[in-house]
Amino acid sequence: IPGAENWPHFVRNKSEQFEARFAMVEVLESPSLFFNGMAGSRMPIAVAHGEGFAEFSSASAVNSVLEKKLVTTRFIAPTSGESTPTEVYPFNPNGSPLGITGLTSTDGRFSIMMPHPERVYRSVQHSWYPSDWQEDAPLMRMFRNARKFVA
Repeated sequence: IPGAENWPHFVRNKSEQFEARFAMVEVLESPSLFFNGMAGSRMPIAVAHGEGFAEFSSASAVNSVLEKKLVTTRFIAPTSGESTPTEVYPFNPNGSPLGITGLTSTDGRFSIMMPHPERVYRSVQHSWYPSDWQEDAPLMRMFRNARKFVA
């Protein structure tokens, strides 16, 4: 995929086990068409994988995706009250560096991530949600952004 040269490989979680839970992510500023207009959003997302650790080829590859703003989402600790990336288990269930869990290509047309936004795009898919969410959860915007792009 053009513009994805520094993407990681997703390999076995640091915990050495399948992880299935909710985790908190923050959306970062990126060229991703999926996350357009969502930078700064912090929300719960479903995690269900055994191979979610983002293994980069080198520390410079991690720095490169950060500098180029290709990181779309990162795990944050829900207790911090701030947007601080975490590598602490269980808040970062796969142990990826700097909480990185989603990336996009340089043109924003291709994205990869290990959490599952398709499992939590409706409010009723959450065990609890604020009343102002109404029918759709915040991650529904990701799918609407995709539809808007192709329309």
